[in-house]
Amino acid sequence: KPFVNMWMHNGFVRVNDEKMSKSLGNFFTIRDVLKEYDAEVVRFFILRAHYRSPLNYSDAHLDDARHALTRLYTALKETQPGGCAVDWDEPHAKRFADAMTDDFNTPIAVSVLFDLASEVNRAGAVAAAHQLKALAGTLGLLERDPHTFLQGGHIAGSLSGEQIEAQIVARKTAKAERNFAEADRIRAELLAAGVVLEDKPGGATEWRRA
Repeated sequence: KPFVNMWMHNGFVRVNDEKMSKSLGNFFTIRDVLKEYDAEVVRFFILRAHYRSPLNYSDAHLDDARHALTRLYTALKETQPGGCAVDWDEPHAKRFADAMTDDFNTPIAVSVLFDLASEVNRAGAVAAAHQLKALAGTLGLLERDPHTFLQGGHIAGSLSGEQIEAQIVARKTAKAERNFAEADRIRAELLAAGVVLEDKPGGATEWRRA
């Protein structure tokens, strides 16, 4: 059931609830959008709306799509499922297929992905993680390594990986010197910059974009 590239949005595009128009000064191209947002985030934003429905573009909606896609990638972070085929007899896959064969109802199909992500987060189910990655792959989603996406510079003006790692080292040094106020300040500063730290057993610290 190959669904990739079988959809094309043909509803009207609106910008902040106004019709896109050169005369209104709110006209832009996809190249302009991709200067600010990761291409997969843009794809996900479009897929969340039915292809015949009006598409309301705004930075807030793109940011919401980025956060939602981050939730899906986060669900795959620990299980790290590799390449796998969809089990089309599994209930989630049947719902997904029913949605896609019902006039390419991608909003319902995407909701199935979130149901699977919730199952992975709740029970750490490896089978659900494989199904999530495989189903998302039919839409051209979740094909990157989760850490690559979660640590990617897909937010315009964001700190680089090197800058973040340097701050993590500084925080580790502060903790070793029992300067917990400084360690907390660094964590808070990174969080304000959209970077979440996760302290792991054994002293390691992982990070991701918020």
